[in-house]
Amino acid sequence: MTDTTGAPPRTAAGTPRRLVVLRHAKSAWPAGVPDHDRPLAPRGLRDAPAAGRALATTGRLPDLALCSTAERARRTWELAAAQWGTAPPVRHERRLYAADVPELLAAVRAAPDEVTTLLLVGHNPGLEELVLELAGDDVDDALDAVRTKFPTSAIAVLDWHGHSWKDLAPGTALLTTMTVPRGKKHS
Repeated sequence: MTDTTGAPPRTAAGTPRRLVVLRHAKSAWPAGVPDHDRPLAPRGLRDAPAAGRALATTGRLPDLALCSTAERARRTWELAAAQWGTAPPVRHERRLYAADVPELLAAVRAAPDEVTTLLLVGHNPGLEELVLELAGDDVDDALDAVRTKFPTSAIAVLDWHGHSWKDLAPGTALLTTMTVPRGKKHS
């Protein structure tokens, strides 16, 4: 059965969707460099690829990435995505830099409906607060882990069902994992 537009009917619950939230890797604090332009620190250069490998290993590769324009976020994205066979499209958005929950949620809600897995690369405290706002429940005490600390390179995975990203609302997602991939130090 189809509706008047000819599209097949959707279930009441909507499409399974996944929001992957990645905090940028550890940044450096060089003197005289504006915050927006701060580069990754050596640890960040190790951890960003580890985050990419962690996403690839768990099968949580995005259809689209939204990334802050800050240098540390852009570089985190580049190093993580380099770990995958083919990187998905990325949109670098200035509004994600120093964004609060309403700004982050607006960016997520603007994602195209055909995107089922969306990656958001940005900054704290906004990302941590977004995860806590969206998660109505969790698996294996993932919420406690986020509440304790959402450090650099942390990855939170939120699953939910909706017809559109516009449907994403506070308390409607399941926080399935929170991990902090770390790269190996070279001796």
